[in-house]
Amino acid sequence: MHTTDPDRYFDREISWLRFNARVLQEAEDVRVPLFERLKFLAIFSSNLDEFFRVRVAGLRHLLRLKKKKRKQLDFDPAELLRQIHAEVTAQQERYGRLFRTEIVPALADVGIELIDERALTDDEAEALHGYFRREVRPHLMPVPLGRSGEPLFLENQGLYLVVELDEPAGGIRLSARDARYALVGVPSPPLPRFVAVPGPSGPPHRVLFLDDVVRRFLPDLFPNAAVGAAYAVKLSRDADLYLDDAFEGDLKAAIERALAKRPMQRPTRFLYDLHLPGDLLALLRERLGLEEEDLVEGGRYHNLHDFFGFPRFGVEGHEDPALPPLPHPAFEAAETIRDAVEARDRLIHTPYQSFQPVVRLLEEAAEDPGVERIAITLYRVADDSAVSHALLRAAEAGKRVTAFVEAKARFDEANNLQWARRMEAAGVQVLYSMRDLKVHTKLAHVARRDGPATAYLGTGNFNEKTAALYSDFGLFTADARLTADVAKLFAFLRGEDPAPRFAQLLVAPFHLREGFYRLIDREIDEARAGRPARILAKMNSLEDGGMIDRLYAAAQAGVEVQLLVRGLCCLRPGVDGLSGTITATSLVDRFLEHARCYVFHHGGDEQVYLASADWMTRNLDRRVEVAFPVFDPALRALLHRVLDLHLRDNVKARILDADQENRYVERAGPPVRAQLETYRMLEALVAEAAPEAE
Repeated sequence: MHTTDPDRYFDREISWLRFNARVLQEAEDVRVPLFERLKFLAIFSSNLDEFFRVRVAGLRHLLRLKKKKRKQLDFDPAELLRQIHAEVTAQQERYGRLFRTEIVPALADVGIELIDERALTDDEAEALHGYFRREVRPHLMPVPLGRSGEPLFLENQGLYLVVELDEPAGGIRLSARDARYALVGVPSPPLPRFVAVPGPSGPPHRVLFLDDVVRRFLPDLFPNAAVGAAYAVKLSRDADLYLDDAFEGDLKAAIERALAKRPMQRPTRFLYDLHLPGDLLALLRERLGLEEEDLVEGGRYHNLHDFFGFPRFGVEGHEDPALPPLPHPAFEAAETIRDAVEARDRLIHTPYQSFQPVVRLLEEAAEDPGVERIAITLYRVADDSAVSHALLRAAEAGKRVTAFVEAKARFDEANNLQWARRMEAAGVQVLYSMRDLKVHTKLAHVARRDGPATAYLGTGNFNEKTAALYSDFGLFTADARLTADVAKLFAFLRGEDPAPRFAQLLVAPFHLREGFYRLIDREIDEARAGRPARILAKMNSLEDGGMIDRLYAAAQAGVEVQLLVRGLCCLRPGVDGLSGTITATSLVDRFLEHARCYVFHHGGDEQVYLASADWMTRNLDRRVEVAFPVFDPALRALLHRVLDLHLRDNVKARILDADQENRYVERAGPPVRAQLETYRMLEALVAEAAPEAE
């Protein structure tokens, strides 16, 4: 949200950057095990790369609008970009200081020395020289840089060194007015970013960036030149596929063409070593066709998301203790998923509990002769997707299988299309993206020739990989009130019912927004009548102005509003006269909080909804989303236990306040770390069910 009323709303982009600062806080937290701190450094870097490729790219697009159109905006994109760059620069300074003064020494303390090329002994350099000649040198193709010549092209997110030379590069004669520089790509990928220094098995284990291996042996590339300094640079490009007109032809072909062009899109950030000389920066800017807004100071190393692959050399004891996914007692005891679900609704909470029941539901449906039809929405699937394999087997077994594949899921387009082609070849009816809408809901429906249908409604994707990392809820049900509505939604997606009416589900873009408005307004009415009124909402992001204004109205009426918002939050909590009864916290911990849960007191007849949707304008108006009620009292009680742990967290929860300072929650009493306590609670349920299973 961009607004001219900063006293009422936080800007969306700045709020997101403050969220990423919470990720950086995890890397700064000495209570976090060392290798997990490295992981959070990688997450921070990866997040920031995507932010520039998506959000900043959008702002840059606004700058290219004609002046008359820009005046129609309610904010100044140029000023916002200045604020973004100031915020990012401050965070990157924190990042670099943390890395140099804490992480590198901490690695040395456990026997891993992260060095640069200047720290190599002669013997180590000689041993690495062989690695360089065999593995690295074949990938290197230096490009002379002069003040004349063709425009320069850098690969999106590629790593490069700009090298100073005092003679013509590689013996290539340049004109007298040409500068003596060359561009060298760092080949990671395909090579590992970190290289172990050959030598004794250690400890200490010595390791360096591949960048520094290249730096050390630059003279091999330029035998006729004296090599000077080498500066790291990286260019990020716009990630938007610009598919507005794709529905005029073949959507799949349009996406494939756009994917081919993505690596050549407009620049959104040119990250460069802050020691890069000004005249060299000016040369690069000219040759790359960059604008002032593209330039961002960085450090000696870029693409630090590569810390995900940092070698550990067998060093143990510096990572989070394992929390293996727990079995669900009811599914373990039942012969089939269908048996367990027809007895009563079931809820899984990944990653604490295994995602396997979802796969098992589809695998059993593929083999069940009574199953007639399977329908599913696929937004992001794993590379080697067990879910997709189950759908292939179902189609091969003669079931009518419909898979709605969201071909416009950013950064997963290619993988989704690959699976779509395989499913089509197996006889699956594959449906693709809809005009002006992304299908973001996570639903599966299994229909039988006789007997009740079964449905799965989730807050997270049908993706086994992310299910091990993201905290989500999934509801299995045979309740006809829900399965009938799910069937109606699939009829809409198949084009059979353009205006479906839903009895229980709140569905965007039809009436999800209005449904939430009604639920909030009911709490406002209760508060004004002097009766208890409460809203508890857990989500990833809160951005939509209409929802925020409704929450402000609720607060001013006396409704108790408690928000659990992991990511960006444009609402300003705790402001007298505006949001004084609204409290908000954000939890960032080892698992990514992805579940959405909305609870309304509703005059004592509590209404609990799980959802695929955040309270963002795109979710409420421009996507197919579903919020689904939880009818079973036992499941509602379980959800309350989980939410209560989040509300009591005093280890990983941060306060979202009017200053966006990310202060940790401080509460008296023993420490409560919601994610660990959730695991222990669900583990206890397994133990309680064990005697019954015997």
